[in-house]
Amino acid sequence: MGNHLIYKNEAYYIIGLCMNVYNELGKSFNEIIYAEALEIELKENGVPNLREKKYPVYYKGIKLNKHYYADFVLDNKIILELKAIERLTSSHTKQVLNYLAVSKLKLGLLVNFGEDSLNYKRIVL
Repeated sequence: MGNHLIYKNEAYYIIGLCMNVYNELGKSFNEIIYAEALEIELKENGVPNLREKKYPVYYKGIKLNKHYYADFVLDNKIILELKAIERLTSSHTKQVLNYLAVSKLKLGLLVNFGEDSLNYKRIVL
């Protein structure tokens, strides 16, 4: 069994775009600022994306009133969740796992712009 990472090249490219945003803006802005800047990077680099993608949640086949909103869905295969906080916690990882479960996608990238350097996690369902 090899070291196969799902969407390895795509994820590497996306993290590079996030790094461009971090290098330009630094660590002191709110999440929405990073999302807007990243949306520009994605567009300029031809990465298909949906911002604030809404996903319904079902229980026993019944649609609940609660929805999940992923910050970005990239190329219909990767969830990108942004944070601008002091540090990531397990609750942020669980949030991305929930997004993956309702979206039926396999890879989530959790990116934090709020630390001294860009921090990210690959989360696979």
